[in-house]
Amino acid sequence: MTEHLIDDISLRKIALIAGFSYLIIFITGIASNFIVLMDLFIPGDAAGTVDSLLANMGQFRAGILGFIIMVIFDVIVAWALYILLKPVSRGLSLLAAWLRLVNATIFGLAIYDLFAILRILNDTTYQDLLTPEMIQAQVMLFFTAFNDTWLIGLIFFGIHLAFLGYLIIRSGYIPKFIGILLMIASAGYLIDSFANVLLVSYAEYAGIFMLIVLVPGVIGELSLTLWLLIKGRKLTLPEYPA
Repeated sequence: MTEHLIDDISLRKIALIAGFSYLIIFITGIASNFIVLMDLFIPGDAAGTVDSLLANMGQFRAGILGFIIMVIFDVIVAWALYILLKPVSRGLSLLAAWLRLVNATIFGLAIYDLFAILRILNDTTYQDLLTPEMIQAQVMLFFTAFNDTWLIGLIFFGIHLAFLGYLIIRSGYIPKFIGILLMIASAGYLIDSFANVLLVSYAEYAGIFMLIVLVPGVIGELSLTLWLLIKGRKLTLPEYPA
């Protein structure tokens, strides 16, 4: 089977593109989460959150930019992984790519809520029409909407990881343990997403669910990223039966 899959782009180059793009997603995603979510938003304190945002507006804008970059490279990763795993199963690889693209699209829509926060805090029209308490309520509402919309996208992402893991296990040219890790990560994303919707007392166990998502997710996706960057340059396809 030829190593060249599309025009002059080799399988090895595709692996490096996927690995580099995934690395960018890790960097921008982690940075933006800490810049925007962990640092500036104070759960249960609308007034404190607004004060924090107003005092660190440049930091907030940088976080939004990081999320936008993450979405752009998510599209590239979806394309690259489709090409990389198409020899295993074109249909399943295409489905996995579409699931990732749906997640990227939904997350792009979620970012709109962060822009809404930006507008309501910077546009004097809103400040003239709304009381400080109303502005604070709107900010927290948009932030909650951002999280809820992102949550919907992560359901599609979790299913994407399940198909991605299965394809990797079947591939014969990417280590099976990475596929297994991704399938475990898939279960973590789905458990957390559905628990968030169905479990009334979810907030009491949010820390546990975060670990269920983060530990297998980071280990699995980071393992794939490093393998693509380090071993991808030597990648060759096995012979598949016709």
